[in-house]
Amino acid sequence: MIQRNAQTLSLSGNDSKLKRQQLKEYFANTWRLYEKLFEVIADDQAYYLKAEPLRHPLIFYFGHTATFFINKLKLAGIIDSRINPEFESMFAVGVDEMSWDDLDEANYHWPSVDQVRDYRDSVFARVNQVIDTMPLSLPITQDQPAWVILMGIEHERIHLETSSVIIRQLPLEEVRNHPDWPGCPHSGPAPANQLVEIDGDLVTLGRDDSRDTYGWDNEFGVFQHQVDHFQVSQYLVSNQEFKEFVDADGYSRAKFWSDEGQAWLAYTRAMHPRFWRRDGDRWYQRNLTEEIPLPLNWPVEVNQLEAKAFCNWKAAATQSPVRLPTESEWQLLRRRVEDNNPHWHEVPGNLMLAHWASSCPVDQFDHQGVNDVVGNVWQWTETPINGFSGFSVHPLYDDFSTPTFDGKHNLMKGGSWISTGNEALADSRYAFRRHFYQHAGFRYLVSHQKLADTRYTNTYETDALVSQYLEFHYGAEYFGVKNFPKQLVSLLRPHLDHTQKALDIGCSVGRAAFELARHFDHVDGIDFSARFIQHAYELLQQGEKRFAVPVEGELVEYRTVTLAGLDLEGQSLSLNFVQGDACNLKPQFSGYDLVLASNLLDRLTEPSRFLDLIGDRLNPGGLLVLVSPYTWLEEFTPRENWFGGFKKDGESYSTLDALKERLGSTFALIETHQVPFVIRETLRKHQHTISEMTLWRKKE
Repeated sequence: MIQRNAQTLSLSGNDSKLKRQQLKEYFANTWRLYEKLFEVIADDQAYYLKAEPLRHPLIFYFGHTATFFINKLKLAGIIDSRINPEFESMFAVGVDEMSWDDLDEANYHWPSVDQVRDYRDSVFARVNQVIDTMPLSLPITQDQPAWVILMGIEHERIHLETSSVIIRQLPLEEVRNHPDWPGCPHSGPAPANQLVEIDGDLVTLGRDDSRDTYGWDNEFGVFQHQVDHFQVSQYLVSNQEFKEFVDADGYSRAKFWSDEGQAWLAYTRAMHPRFWRRDGDRWYQRNLTEEIPLPLNWPVEVNQLEAKAFCNWKAAATQSPVRLPTESEWQLLRRRVEDNNPHWHEVPGNLMLAHWASSCPVDQFDHQGVNDVVGNVWQWTETPINGFSGFSVHPLYDDFSTPTFDGKHNLMKGGSWISTGNEALADSRYAFRRHFYQHAGFRYLVSHQKLADTRYTNTYETDALVSQYLEFHYGAEYFGVKNFPKQLVSLLRPHLDHTQKALDIGCSVGRAAFELARHFDHVDGIDFSARFIQHAYELLQQGEKRFAVPVEGELVEYRTVTLAGLDLEGQSLSLNFVQGDACNLKPQFSGYDLVLASNLLDRLTEPSRFLDLIGDRLNPGGLLVLVSPYTWLEEFTPRENWFGGFKKDGESYSTLDALKERLGSTFALIETHQVPFVIRETLRKHQHTISEMTLWRKKE
């Protein structure tokens, strides 16, 4: 087994040269371990199978972790050129089954496995070059290039696990046994589960900046909760214990299932856990590369909906309040395991590939009277993930957590046999949709305490920047200035000769896309920020969006926008919101009759590249609409990439001059407007700006 450097890297030390070498070793180990996992695939054609319907084929994940390094290093300005722009777009987005992501495989023309291997080799060399030459001081902090490298490493270790789950769903003939990935050879009858008494206590969640390891954004901040006394199952629920639920026709008894669970059952027709297979009276379990007789004393692996149904069945049978643990209750159990990772001398469980490439018996690893507090399989909780007080996104990865703050993703705790790096830390917080499968099971507890600590989800969006843009797009009009996105579309109306397909590029929180949808058969709204896209999508799907706007200091006012209030309720809107890079769009985003780029041009790193490429997305006779205040700033656009606003040949050279020169051969300028807008910051502070709107008709 490959075990070296399975623990995440310490950020501190006294020797920068040594730390640089440790970082190189951690990166190399992660890279090779990920590639070793794919060696269990028997034939290249298996890379292109849709083993998991809600995820891309494995070829995507083989390329995805490599492109992540390049995209983040480029975004951070640490490297100035790409390796393969096509790959770095194709493999960039689409990991979770985000509803705005396009999972239609017809839109993807996947490269060969050898091409992706060659690309990975090039990325490996480039990242090593960065590590060798970047500045490095100790301790490593979030503003250093080393943090970006660690971000890529920990991201790949996450996909070591998620890719193994997909491989586990490939047909058996498409995988092969591998000496580096041996399953546990021990199985037998399961021990009888029993309840262990746990004293209550005040639990504080959230890591602080002094922790000596890399952390994802959702781990930072603070949340305190008083946990009452409870009883918890000594063991994870075993296959044998869960089989009692299956034998009692638990999958057919709707009263044990939530509404969401019943909908999932109706769709999947599931009658048992996904990794089980029945052959007559015999049960079998699919592991990574083999199928074995159902190991009764291994933990059952189910999704959260199944775990909840079992708890409801158990509660009815025992007439006691049986449920899953909350995040706070699990953290109280976690105190039984020494908390000095990344400096464990011995891994305290079936964790970090220290033992097998599979689960193992539930009674093998004891943690002061409760087995498998960490390791073996992830443990589902009652708690939907959200940010703690003080949460803020990392600017280089704004869509790591925020798309999951929707009440539909529940936390899993403790890690599995293949959880390495950050995943194995006490502070780690990973969440999946409740119908999703990982290497995840559960334990149950008995408690009379209400689930107060699952209720800290913010009903109103309070992120300052997002709230500001929601108010800008959907809120009140200030100082007599008309709503900006709505006014733009109003000015376009006389020129809409073709109204089949439109693109709102840099759509922010989506108001202009909604307005365009009144006039076009189909509208795509694309923005680089997942935070912005999320809110546009939620308004489209749920018909309502709530947010808070600042008044002064800590005081806020609450707003609600609805489709009904926009006079869009009940209308059939063909509207699609997608995360994407304006300078690196996927091929399917083409064939438009109109492209609107509002307040985008002067916020791009390479505005000339955008203008060179966007014309190909328009049909002949199509309309390109550029709207910008031309506020050129080096924090967004390097000085040498400014498109205007400087002296050229001794004369003033405006952005409009540059646009005429750049676009004149393929576009005709048909109209210009000066369009004011007001952005509210607080009750008494507003930004008043004027954008120039230019309309360009693509020549036939």
